[in-house]
Amino acid sequence: MQPRLDYFAAAPGVMQAMLALEKAVATSGLEKSLIELVKTRASQINGCAFCIDMHTRDAIRDGETTARLFLLDAWREAPLYSPREQAALAWTEALTRVADTHAPDEDWASVKAHFSEEELVKLTLLIATINGWNRLAIGFRSAPTGA
Repeated sequence: MQPRLDYFAAAPGVMQAMLALEKAVATSGLEKSLIELVKTRASQINGCAFCIDMHTRDAIRDGETTARLFLLDAWREAPLYSPREQAALAWTEALTRVADTHAPDEDWASVKAHFSEEELVKLTLLIATINGWNRLAIGFRSAPTGA
């Protein structure tokens, strides 16, 4: 796959803003493991090889187990995720597929039971951010390093 465009070189000002949002989300106080699970799951749904590669490597580096990463796309059937993580993953799926799901009340009730209002905003911005990165990486054909 041939990259289409270096988006950092083409529009450095807006990419700096995107990086600032990424930094704010990463340092928001949400658990690092939860952040990587959400990023990986959204990237799986969107089919973003570049981001799946990056975030599974980051998760492993930070101590995540390979079993939890291997089973992430079947998290509903795997007993490896906490209720808080399950709620976040359901919310991630609902918002990543928002055109189909319209953020169902059931998913909202679940995530609201496990996250404070402030955390709900942080989690939702995390989901929005990774979906934005996925669209940049897929649209401009960023290739995974595999390194």
